[in-house]
Amino acid sequence: MNYMLSLLVFSPLVGILALSLLSWKNERAIKLAGLFGTLLPLILVLIAAAGFHSSVSGLQMTEQANWISYTLEGLNGSMQLKINYELGITGLSLVLLILTAVVSFLAALASWNMKNASKSFFIFFLILELGMLGVFASQNLFLFFIFFEITLIPMFFLIGRWGYADREKAAYSFLIYNGIGSAILLIVFVALFMKTGTLNYGELTKILASPDGAAVAGSTFRLSVLVSLLIAFGIKLPIFPLHTWMLRVHVQAPPSIVMLHSGILLKIGAYGLFTFGMGFFPEEFKKLGVLIAILGVINLLYGAFLAIVQTDLKKVLAYSSVSHMGIVLIGLAAMNEAGVKGAIFQLVSHGLISALLFFLIGVLYERSGSSDIQDFSGLAAAMPVTAGVLLAGGLASLGLPGMSGFISEFLAFVGLFQTMPIIAAIGALGIILTAVYILRAVLAVTFGPKKETHSAFKDLTVLEKVPAFVLLALVLLIGVYPEILSKSLTTVLDTILLGLRG
Repeated sequence: MNYMLSLLVFSPLVGILALSLLSWKNERAIKLAGLFGTLLPLILVLIAAAGFHSSVSGLQMTEQANWISYTLEGLNGSMQLKINYELGITGLSLVLLILTAVVSFLAALASWNMKNASKSFFIFFLILELGMLGVFASQNLFLFFIFFEITLIPMFFLIGRWGYADREKAAYSFLIYNGIGSAILLIVFVALFMKTGTLNYGELTKILASPDGAAVAGSTFRLSVLVSLLIAFGIKLPIFPLHTWMLRVHVQAPPSIVMLHSGILLKIGAYGLFTFGMGFFPEEFKKLGVLIAILGVINLLYGAFLAIVQTDLKKVLAYSSVSHMGIVLIGLAAMNEAGVKGAIFQLVSHGLISALLFFLIGVLYERSGSSDIQDFSGLAAAMPVTAGVLLAGGLASLGLPGMSGFISEFLAFVGLFQTMPIIAAIGALGIILTAVYILRAVLAVTFGPKKETHSAFKDLTVLEKVPAFVLLALVLLIGVYPEILSKSLTTVLDTILLGLRG
């Protein structure tokens, strides 16, 4: 058996072990151990990517082992139930694993100046990364749920302990909303298990798509489960009006943690809708297509309108995330190759761009103690490199051709125009609004009269340039050469679209 995925998923434990053996007084060694704890998963995921065959359909690098087995006594006799330890990757999960490892490593670099209880911080940080890696590598609903839950606890402490003034309120808001989503997921997974007797993704797909699938799970049951999944993962994505907790997190959490949250954790919602919603219930997903498209347009326009009137950079980007997740919903609702591919591109693109912009806001906050737009007029004169990267990141976010934001938005809207042109035309207004709020915020920061306090600001240090330049380079690479993503997504898209065509 190939144990590459297990090594990858649990590799952060090496860093956690090293951290546990270090004295809390040895700050430099703690930070190096925390950084190494994220470097090891990055190396392993690149090795896994090198061994992945994009032309081969189905799962790769699979692992399976007996885990839990028991007999359930019921009115109709006994039933043997088994839950196995099952890992495997498709092109989509590989892309998201790479995104997780890259952003986690760069976020650890961004945490280098952490001064308060850095040992505990990096331990929670690595537990969070372990959970995220496990979510995307799982091929079993039970295992997915466990890793999903693992992400909640460290995130709660990372927000509540190391965030800003209202950090505790933000942490509890995060836990309550996501806890509700977890409860719904658990009910759905148990219901599927009792109906089908399996939790394996592949087996569930076959059973639900088979001629006997209607007898196992009727149309009412299927639609109810899909709506439940839409709510549960809609909280995570988030979908309006289930988004308020995310705004608090983006404003109150430390910048490096917001890099992880906006860059990776939000993507679990879209991954769940794609893998479980569209993958298990393609016919029912088509029935909800118009509703999902409308929700996507609401997200897009609502987030954009509110981003325009914000005076705080954190809030501008928080509402921007709400808006950009609407593009993911629009792409999924199209239910064709262009739309679904655009949705996946948007996951990766937004993950990189939002991580870059929140990192830069963290740099500015560290220099000034503020994230208010009015406090940074004329920044280009004092911090030209920072201002240049911020401007480039803003242009990527508004969808400038040649950057990753353009190709994702273009494909998502092309897909939706093919199936729902009126809704797509309304949603296209969001692209104009995005340009308005991004340019308003970025230009107000970089240009204008220079403030006297700026003379004391230092530009990006050598250590800070690494996350900034790496993220910007990846945004440009995907924008110029999108085939680098398309190759690994071909087979998984073919499988999903085949189910949608029925």
